[in-house]
Amino acid sequence: MSQARSASPGSAALARASARRPPRARSSARWRGGLTGRGFARDLATLLLLTGVLLVLDAGATLVWQEPVSAIYTSVRQAELSAQLAALEGEAPTQLQVSALAQLPTVRSRIAYLAHELERTAPDGAPIGRIRIPRIDADFVLIKGTSVHDLQEGPGIYSQTSLPGAAGTTAIAGHRTTYLAPFRHIDELVPGDIVSVDMPYGRFVYSVIGHEVVKPTDVAVIEPVGYSRLVLSACTPLYSAADRLIVFARLVRIDPLGSARLT
Repeated sequence: MSQARSASPGSAALARASARRPPRARSSARWRGGLTGRGFARDLATLLLLTGVLLVLDAGATLVWQEPVSAIYTSVRQAELSAQLAALEGEAPTQLQVSALAQLPTVRSRIAYLAHELERTAPDGAPIGRIRIPRIDADFVLIKGTSVHDLQEGPGIYSQTSLPGAAGTTAIAGHRTTYLAPFRHIDELVPGDIVSVDMPYGRFVYSVIGHEVVKPTDVAVIEPVGYSRLVLSACTPLYSAADRLIVFARLVRIDPLGSARLT
């Protein structure tokens, strides 16, 4: 009986201690959970704030200059296309082309032949030339075609028009606010400004003669006229596709390049 009485107080103490431990553990868990919840909310708020700041900066850059995210993509693609264009310019003519060129008596006839050959053999979306507009500091690789994807990589030549060197009108489209905005400032061009287009077979120099704003459905502006000309086309006003800004330029000089110089 003496041993039972001495053990009883110890058992009671252990029971009381065990009873007290779970509440402390549950309280600690609740405290950690509450801290984690507050931390998550704080992190989420910070993320949303940073996202908002980035969106504002992106919008500001677009208004002042151009949309920066798409500009990075086009800048990378332009570098790749420039290398492809250099390879195209370095290609030797085929034996059949050499034979055909030998039968053509003038530089202009050889250039016209090579323009038609490039039109026939180059796939849509391929780099085929380079456009330079000193007045607005524009220098871009030209793409064959004007699909949505084509114009994301650079200015493109309308498939309904001729390549430089062939008779008729050459029409080139480009973005003004996205994808490096190659034609953003073509509204600043004035009569007499120079636009040059380098093709593998020749350099074509055009002089600006005027501009106008037309509806997207007005395709008459790219139809052939009585002389060789260049037409630049871009959406207007800025941040809208409601109309098209058209710049007209007349061919004033041709310098033969590559195979066009063969005699």
